[in-house]
Amino acid sequence: QVQLVESGGGLVQAGGSLRLSCAASAAIASGAGVSWARQAPGKEREFVAAIRRNTGAQMYSDSVRGRFTISRDNARNTVSLQMSGLKPEDTAVYYCGATAGSNITSSMRSLGTYTYWGQGTQVTVSS
Repeated sequence: QVQLVESGGGLVQAGGSLRLSCAASAAIASGAGVSWARQAPGKEREFVAAIRRNTGAQMYSDSVRGRFTISRDNARNTVSLQMSGLKPEDTAVYYCGATAGSNITSSMRSLGTYTYWGQGTQVTVSS
């Protein structure tokens, strides 16, 4: 059973930066997809970014493209999300998700693609 633990959240002023990390308790598939999603109060969880562990291929939501960067360190079983140019509307609980294996047949932008989820880390951006 894979457990994901997010860290790095906090309070930051608009325009600032934060780096989130997602650590897996056990090895996940070499070609697994790992994503970041977020959920603001009163809203549904939404896709933010994703990366394939083997190829490093990345994808982003339109709302964060150009401001956020996802990266992976396969040796350490971690995936990071570097967030810059933060806006108050980025305030949310950020979750890390991972697919069960390397054979990904659905869109990596779909949250249902991911089997494992962490407990989340709070990001608050003040204006």
